[in-house]
Amino acid sequence: MRGGAVVPNLPEVARIAEPPLTLPSPHFMGRGFKSFALVCAILTLTAAVHAQDRLPDQRQTLLDLAYVLGESHALRQVCEGTANQFWRNRMQRLVGAEAPDADFDQRLKASFNTGFIAGQSAYPVCGRASRREEARLAERGRALTAGLSGAMANAASPR
Repeated sequence: MRGGAVVPNLPEVARIAEPPLTLPSPHFMGRGFKSFALVCAILTLTAAVHAQDRLPDQRQTLLDLAYVLGESHALRQVCEGTANQFWRNRMQRLVGAEAPDADFDQRLKASFNTGFIAGQSAYPVCGRASRREEARLAERGRALTAGLSGAMANAASPR
């Protein structure tokens, strides 16, 4: 980090090489998780619109999604262990697919890291509350990605 305090255990999205993709545990395979993961995969694999070409409200949605991914990453690590990089990998794919300019790239990563810290602080141990929050985040992420997917479809449709 530049010019500030170093936060321990912060997952620097930009500096860590992506490990092999791991499959989620059966616990996380609920309908909300599946739809959120599927929409994230579709969004990152078919991103025809790059971040710099998006409208301001779409860019804000991307920042909100990065925050949700950061929170999800923290909660998943609390319950599955720090080796689990599922949501961090999704964030890396999102950044790669969006191809943001340097400024927006930093904002996306800062939003992810802020979400990670918030999730870590609010739920330091795995339990019912953290699992309920995971479900809430999955629904929030699904809604955000569905909105972006709809915006992409509208942008791609002939007028």
